[in-house]
Amino acid sequence: MRKLRKRLNWLKSGLFWRTFFLLAFTITASLGAWTASLRMVEREPRAHQLAAQVISIVTVTRAALTHSAPDLRRELLFDLASNEGIRIYPRENSDATEPLSDTSLLTIMEEDVKARFGGDTKFAGKVNDVAGFWVSFKIDEDQYWLRLDRERIEHVPTIQWLGWGTMTLLLSLLGAVFISRLINQPLSRLTSATRAIAKGQKPAPLPERGPTEIREANRSFNQMVADLSRVESDRAVILAGISHDLRTPLARMQLELELAQLSDDARSGMQSDLAQMDAIIGQFLEYAKPTDKSNFVAVDLTGLLDDCRHEAERLPDVKMDGEVARGISVPGNATDLKRVINNLIENARRYAKTPGEDITQVTLEGRIDQGKAVIDVADRGPGVPEQEMERLLRPFTRMDIARGQANGSGLGLAIVDRIVKRHHGQLKLSNRDGGGLRIRIILPLEVPLA
Repeated sequence: MRKLRKRLNWLKSGLFWRTFFLLAFTITASLGAWTASLRMVEREPRAHQLAAQVISIVTVTRAALTHSAPDLRRELLFDLASNEGIRIYPRENSDATEPLSDTSLLTIMEEDVKARFGGDTKFAGKVNDVAGFWVSFKIDEDQYWLRLDRERIEHVPTIQWLGWGTMTLLLSLLGAVFISRLINQPLSRLTSATRAIAKGQKPAPLPERGPTEIREANRSFNQMVADLSRVESDRAVILAGISHDLRTPLARMQLELELAQLSDDARSGMQSDLAQMDAIIGQFLEYAKPTDKSNFVAVDLTGLLDDCRHEAERLPDVKMDGEVARGISVPGNATDLKRVINNLIENARRYAKTPGEDITQVTLEGRIDQGKAVIDVADRGPGVPEQEMERLLRPFTRMDIARGQANGSGLGLAIVDRIVKRHHGQLKLSNRDGGGLRIRIILPLEVPLA
């Protein structure tokens, strides 16, 4: 029910559907008004034309019967019925009649026929339960009925009008779909590109063609993306330069600390601070590190994950579980991939303690799924709010509320995401059933190792 309501809300709010329904309503209203106007304009001329046709048929038939030999009238009546669809019957006072349908067209026609043959001319839609177009006439003092098929009077049946109108409406609606798509496709493409920018991704350049307004908007957007990319590159260069320059005074401070006469507690505290500063500088340098795909080789992912598991098991506050499939190989840089796994395990160790315990339960799994290598690193911590998942991958972002207080630069997951993208992979975050955060890495496969 919720999905149906969501889809209905989307239909109401979507610009494509609003444009389509507006065009459809306009086309339908215009078609209806045109049909009504046409029928009103052509109704009176058509009625006069039908009246002239009926007058002509009755006049010719009456003249033929009047001037024909009595012994040839039967043959004449047969010819009229078989060839012209005109049937003549004697009119009796006992005939049971039903009037014609009350339409303005037939009303005008009846007036013209009565003006020609006299006011006592009768019309009927049925005589003695026989349907047709019936009109009376006289030969001397004898009364007769002349019957025509209704199709001869109503040249265009209602079903035919309906068919033409439906076909016209369908063609018009197809045109409305085409126009709506033509109008909304550039906007939809721009919306998707904007959403990609919001997620920290770089979208493909928008086509700079079409109407002037669309072309200018796409050109401006492409320029904005290029400027953002250049700003990001400049920021990475600045971070790398500053971080590299800080290493020299930091090394000098470490040397002076070793030579200074300090108490053990003070020395330990300062060494911890300097180590933390060195780690943050290392993160800056790693984030600003350019992509070098020339060093990519076939990496034994199974062995790499096993090594990361063994190293993590040596930590006193980490408990590892999970299974890794054998024979998984991916193209990449083994050092970078190992740094990714160790970084994720370290993040879980710092921020995702199992509730009620002083240890971190980390699940490390590796497998092949649908032709891709899949790595899962999951914990049993508090997890992350769904609405903050995308923001967590942005540089200099720390989820203190969800993941506990932490000291750092907020580059941990941003570095992981950057390295995964260098390897043509995908990084996905989700909350684990039962509590905790699951980080999934999907990488392309290399030829499996023997």
